[in-house]
Amino acid sequence: MQQSNAYIITFSIILTVVLGLLLSGTSQVLGPLQKKAEELDTKKQILGAVLEPEKLSAMNPEEVLSFYENRIASKVVNIEGLEVENDADGNPIVAEKVNVAKNYKMAPENRLFPIFMYHADGNPEDVESYVFPVYGSGLWDEIWGYLALQTDLNTIEGVTFSHKGETPGLGARITNQGIQQRYQGKEIFDESGELQSVYMQKGEGRDYSSDKHKVDGLSGATITANGVNDMLKNYLNYYIAYMEKQKSAKTEIAALN
Repeated sequence: MQQSNAYIITFSIILTVVLGLLLSGTSQVLGPLQKKAEELDTKKQILGAVLEPEKLSAMNPEEVLSFYENRIASKVVNIEGLEVENDADGNPIVAEKVNVAKNYKMAPENRLFPIFMYHADGNPEDVESYVFPVYGSGLWDEIWGYLALQTDLNTIEGVTFSHKGETPGLGARITNQGIQQRYQGKEIFDESGELQSVYMQKGEGRDYSSDKHKVDGLSGATITANGVNDMLKNYLNYYIAYMEKQKSAKTEIAALN
């Protein structure tokens, strides 16, 4: 039986409305869960730069969030190293909510730069490591991570790297613990105090233990390795002003004591 055009149009409209309501309802239900999962993943990546992998993996989600609350303080600075507490409308700026990927599209002087301080249990004044977000481009898409520095703001405590679309078994290996552990103990400044950063070398299987600024590379993933190198050098450079202010403050305190 052939239906009229009016019937077909009415049926299509009703179906569209019903599907739209279902999708909207699903989004309302899943939205908060997705945000919570993203929050948990970000905090695990930050903690991953300062904790042993075994310790972090042994925690359930509630324990991760509780540990983060007790051991991580945060702030946001600008390119000049000055703390930024409120946005243009007077609303508080929260480091954990700064979208580094979105900021990456802005000129550096217009960006917000989050900093996370790993401190003694319940004592934000007793900082043990500083964690800096880093962001850049790999072979296929964006890459990002967190780099933790010891209190000298020079020696790397640890790193975590993530990616959106690097090649499995090649560039995607930047997420492997073994690759990330190569950075531990390396230094970002040279003996003259200039930012040198740390560079992943071309090829793999060489020993760079005696070089403070080099780590072994990723066989077959030179472009991803170069992307990591550029990401670290560029983003660490944006935090130079903050680091210098922190070092100057410590020198002044030491002189008074």
